[in-house]
Amino acid sequence: LGLGWILGLVKYALLATGLQWAVLLVHGLPYNSEKFFDASGSLTYLLVTMWALLKDPMRHPRQTTNSIFVVIWCTRLGCFLFARILKDGRDERFNELKKNPVRFSGIWTVQAVWVFLVLLPVLIINDQVVTPDTHPVGLQDFIGWALWVVGFLVETIADAQKGAFRANVLDKDKFITTGLWAYSRHPNYFGEILMWSALYVSCASAFTLYRQLLLGLLSPAFTALLLLKVTGVPMLEAAGQKKWGHLEAYQHYMQHTSCIV
Repeated sequence: LGLGWILGLVKYALLATGLQWAVLLVHGLPYNSEKFFDASGSLTYLLVTMWALLKDPMRHPRQTTNSIFVVIWCTRLGCFLFARILKDGRDERFNELKKNPVRFSGIWTVQAVWVFLVLLPVLIINDQVVTPDTHPVGLQDFIGWALWVVGFLVETIADAQKGAFRANVLDKDKFITTGLWAYSRHPNYFGEILMWSALYVSCASAFTLYRQLLLGLLSPAFTALLLLKVTGVPMLEAAGQKKWGHLEAYQHYMQHTSCIV
């Protein structure tokens, strides 16, 4: 039973990997381009979530609500990031990665792993068969959903503020220190981490096995690890130091502004 349950989740990992490699092989490697990287990640979230939700005709309100939250998040973020790269023409995070096809391919595989691990709480509950004994929606779900809304608003507002800042030609070569960015160097990442932590809170109310609690916890943990230690903060702040490191105002901002919260 344990092995079968684990194998039941593997199909979602295979779908995520297949979708990422399809875009990599069709466009990423032939054109040495990251143009569809973020868009493909969002699409992978959408397709994997909907497959897990719709595979059974019977659905619980918790399954539907948490899946809708994922769809809202990935649609909003995917459209935002795709519009940004269409405008900018490139993503500076990939400048070094594209010089090495192996490393460039690896980051697409990492994204597939990211999709699978981050979706684990939602996949676990969506993969469960709904029965009369399924735990009803309760206070824990509402707390999780309220926190998710807060996280979504923080990320959306932070992205909008930075987008408006970058659109101003007078601020073209400056760094943002206004709005939410006055309190956090990466408020959008705070919103992201909060959203996935919130979904874990809701989904965990329906977990019936200890290993489900542990596996589901990988979602917020991996999100925080990836954003704070791998592809998010380190890359952005290295680029920031290269561009503005000589400015006293930038060093003051870095030293006196919290990284996330």
